[in-house]
Amino acid sequence: MAYWSILGSGVTGLCIATALYEKGEKIEVVENPNIQAASYFAGGMLAPFCEGESAPDIVVKNGQLSVEWWDNHVSNVKKTGTIVIAPPRDMSELRRFANMTICHEWVDPGKIEKDLKGRFSEGLFFPSEAFIDPRLALQELKENLKNKGVSFHTGSPKGKIIDCTGMAATSSLKNLRAVRGEMLIFECHEVNFLRPIRLLHPRFPCYLVPRANGRFMVGATMVESNDDSPISARALIEMLSSVYAIHPAFAEARIVETGTGCRPSFPDNIPQIIEQDGKFYINGMYRHGFLLAPVLALDFVRKILG
Repeated sequence: MAYWSILGSGVTGLCIATALYEKGEKIEVVENPNIQAASYFAGGMLAPFCEGESAPDIVVKNGQLSVEWWDNHVSNVKKTGTIVIAPPRDMSELRRFANMTICHEWVDPGKIEKDLKGRFSEGLFFPSEAFIDPRLALQELKENLKNKGVSFHTGSPKGKIIDCTGMAATSSLKNLRAVRGEMLIFECHEVNFLRPIRLLHPRFPCYLVPRANGRFMVGATMVESNDDSPISARALIEMLSSVYAIHPAFAEARIVETGTGCRPSFPDNIPQIIEQDGKFYINGMYRHGFLLAPVLALDFVRKILG
């Protein structure tokens, strides 16, 4: 039996650690306190069918397995589906989205979410999708492993290395690139949504994900850039305009947090398991970390244990 040193405690590292521990492997997790994992800024949507609008079929197929995995490992999975809407002038975008995806139904959005009543005449409902609060989910995975005796530390690795460090592995993975994402969290108690809302726009689509205590996370931007500086004024203005289009009550919301993260991505935007220089690298999650990390973890376990 090998002793495994997992580098990185983002969503990939924690899923790998969990999968290995469950197979009886001896593991440790080596963290870098100076690096904030991109998954910290994730939306936490487990939405494989919506992702089919732009992602290849493998993401849709494998992503369906992740809902059950998360439901078996953390306590905050909400299986409430996803609503996709568009302003009247952009109904062609909604029809295009419907043609590119599966497992949805046309609905009156106000009959699914009461606070959308009278605001949008048509929308798409993906009933089998789910979402989680990513920060709570990562914390729960980590605490579960710690409670079982798994060591988390910032020292030198002692075992065979599994590198799950995202953009920090750029020097070893030459074709890895960064895709910048920007997000904000705001608080508004006038609106209560039970599920993620995706607003379509030909130039600036966005998603709105409910959090606890009247908070919402908004994310949208996908910029080919390695710049992890604070959020741009343009992105902030466009995100706020989008949430106002979803519901005007959000105009009185209070901004709690803004953030940016650089998502590690390969040229085809599909994650990979790479064995190189005596190490394993599991990387390239793009924007599908929570959707695909459990699947990559199970694939890795099958690869090494047979």
